[in-house]
Amino acid sequence: MIEPAIVPLRGGKLLVAGFALALVNFTVVLDITIANVSVPHIAGGLAISPSQGTWAITSYSVAEAITVPLAGWLSSRFGTVRWLVVSLIGFGLFSFLCGMSSSIEMLILFRICQGLSGGPLMPLTQTLLTRVFPPEKVPMALGLWAVTTITAPILGPILGGTISDNWSWPWIFFINLPVVAGCVFVVLRLLPPFETVRRKVRIDFVGLLLLVTWVSAFQIMLDTGREHDWFASNFVLGAGLVAAIGFVAFVIWEWYEPDPVVDIRLLRDPALAFSTIAISLGFMGFFASVVLVPLWLQEILGYSATEAGYVTAYQGMLAVVMAPIAALLLNRVDPRLTISVGILWLAFATSLRLRWSTDADHWLLVYPQLLQGLGMPFFFVGLTSLSLSRMKPGQVASAAGIMTFSRTMGGAVATAMATTFWTASTRTQRAAMVDSLNDPAGTMAKMQQGGMTADQARGMLDRMVEVQASTNGVLFVFTLSMMLFVIAAAVVWLVPKPERPLETGAGH
Repeated sequence: MIEPAIVPLRGGKLLVAGFALALVNFTVVLDITIANVSVPHIAGGLAISPSQGTWAITSYSVAEAITVPLAGWLSSRFGTVRWLVVSLIGFGLFSFLCGMSSSIEMLILFRICQGLSGGPLMPLTQTLLTRVFPPEKVPMALGLWAVTTITAPILGPILGGTISDNWSWPWIFFINLPVVAGCVFVVLRLLPPFETVRRKVRIDFVGLLLLVTWVSAFQIMLDTGREHDWFASNFVLGAGLVAAIGFVAFVIWEWYEPDPVVDIRLLRDPALAFSTIAISLGFMGFFASVVLVPLWLQEILGYSATEAGYVTAYQGMLAVVMAPIAALLLNRVDPRLTISVGILWLAFATSLRLRWSTDADHWLLVYPQLLQGLGMPFFFVGLTSLSLSRMKPGQVASAAGIMTFSRTMGGAVATAMATTFWTASTRTQRAAMVDSLNDPAGTMAKMQQGGMTADQARGMLDRMVEVQASTNGVLFVFTLSMMLFVIAAAVVWLVPKPERPLETGAGH
């Protein structure tokens, strides 16, 4: 069926529609980071450990990753505008249910459903922006879309911290409801003329089942591994085996499937393959600090969620300033150079965190976060554009889906592994410190002379050791993150030099 010609919007209607679509993308990306600084509040409210609280982050990210590659099929089968409305309503409904959750099991279930609903919204809004805007204004529209992708992670920690401290953690989900309602109203009023033609496109049910199986098993392994001593637990071992077998079966099936749910054959292109590896490694290094910094600030330094949110948010402020510069330089010099320098800058900013201690003042905590923003646009925008440099027009959506899936899974892995390495390193550091303490009995005696009881002195000494061990543990994770950035920067040079100018805005 031939799609009828469409007339782009003009004037105020274009402004309202463009803002609504950008706001949808902003809200979906915001929900990835808004829960980061709220983890201690969530843990306290549901009577769980902070490491279990991070499941609220990984469950959303992994579920979102599953549905991103399905966006193309969903829009073809049901219509882009129609499925946008369905996804928005689902996102709002499950946001409400997340806020109403009274146990970690309920929260994880509804966060998964929220992620499944939110995943398609990112590519669907991007597609509709190219339809409602006149051709000459499409680059500006995609630039607006990209800015929301960068600014949402900045405001996420600030909003999450402020809401958790002044109201309660469920409101980090409830605030989505008026936004969703307003966006649904705009979409239903202005966008029906831009509906795409529906086609009975075949779905790869076997591939979809294998994808859901291995990703779900992998997430269960990550989320429960630390609590059950990893592969010493038969349950965690079983989840790992299901994930491994399911992944191998998924790769084999998708390689030979004529209409795969994820076209992994595109990874035969070295630009996409090595860019995917680089962005996965880089996002793991980036997201490890995104998760650990607010946890460490609150649990060890005693920061409030609001204060931790502001410190965390500094990492994105200069990113907004550098985004247009990164886009401008993308085709002025070899993009591999600007991208690798940007990633190495992230490694440098991470190295500055190694100077953090329990006595660190506000500026010492802030300036590594602030400087990190200088490298982020070169990494995110540049590497995504480089990955698509050799794709044909009909392959761009599938290739972008692979990149987004890999990036999101990298963040989920980093969330689980960062907390695991932090806990393990803290335990090791604590044991070493206890063995090397100089005259602990004398120290306790001086504390008791100052008016403490024996139990108070013992508790104070124990807290001092725990705080220092936890700080050394988080510095160990920062060191691993720095190494991941360095490896990612090296992998970029395995990507062939682009033969044509790169396009920004696609597939972020």
